[in-house]
Amino acid sequence: MDFVEQPYQCSYCDKGFLNNSTLTLHLRTHTGERPYQCNQCDKAFSKSNNLKTHLRIHTGDKPYQCSQCDKTFSHNSSLVIHLRAHTGEKPYHCSQCGKDFSNNSHLKTHMRTHTGEKPFQCTHCDKAFSQDSSLKMHLRTHTGEKPYQCSQCGKAFANSGHLISHLRSHTGDKPYQCSQCDRAFSNNSLLISHLNTHTGEKPFQCIHCGEFFTRNSGLKSHLKTHTGEKPYQCNQCDKAFAQSGTLVSHLRTHSGEKPFQCSQCDKAFTQNSSLNIHMRRHTGEKPFQCSQCGKSFVHNSSLKSHLTLHTRDQDVNLEFGLDTKETYENPNRHFLFS
Repeated sequence: MDFVEQPYQCSYCDKGFLNNSTLTLHLRTHTGERPYQCNQCDKAFSKSNNLKTHLRIHTGDKPYQCSQCDKTFSHNSSLVIHLRAHTGEKPYHCSQCGKDFSNNSHLKTHMRTHTGEKPFQCTHCDKAFSQDSSLKMHLRTHTGEKPYQCSQCGKAFANSGHLISHLRSHTGDKPYQCSQCDRAFSNNSLLISHLNTHTGEKPFQCIHCGEFFTRNSGLKSHLKTHTGEKPYQCNQCDKAFAQSGTLVSHLRTHSGEKPFQCSQCDKAFTQNSSLNIHMRRHTGEKPFQCSQCGKSFVHNSSLKSHLTLHTRDQDVNLEFGLDTKETYENPNRHFLFS
């Protein structure tokens, strides 16, 4: 192979270049110089082409059209990556576990699960993250920023995924279907927690009392019963709550808001759980069944009250030597107590 002379030598490293303009561009990787300034925001770039591409964010220009669907892109590289969604091509291969990726940046992020590398450090606390996007979301816990707002009710969220899940509370969409029963859920994490009710798995354990929970959120709420912590303070009265959801429901007692509307009649409720109970009056559903006599109830509290009748009957049967089995077979026969 013939040697090609590269007369333009970098003074910072051992790289050489064929022409001075390429060397000039390369030197900016050492000096950090970014002479191409965006006139719409404060971003600057080392190359004029990068500035041209960036300006499309402001103009909305998306000149790169997918030939398979109607999607368009501001970068040609984004189109190339998108096309792999149609072709199924995944050219980037993990050497540790064999997993394949359509995007090199996804492979780089994935590799950190093997190396444990977390290069993105929070400036407010000691937490670090494997992805820049995870750090950005975390920073919002410090700043309180919630840039994703619901167009239906005005509620705001720190991340777009939470907004998407929330919107399903308005649409009723439940795309995550349980494979074991007919229940469906608005987000995947709820489905995963629900599946534990079929397997009996409770992976989250309380360090104070040893109680297990199917969901981490359930454990976090439970821990406050040990600490007595009630961080969610009502700004209308002196009440405080252990859970943010309980505070949200409580605030409706001040505002009078009833966002949960029955689709069968004109009743509305402050809590979704109250609506679910009310809906049973229309459907006739009675999910709480007595294990002693088979009678079913709309409310769990009604079942608990009913069970005390069996307990009292058992006590009387034992006192008077009556047949307990007869009482179970005649569930409507209860003793009166003065």
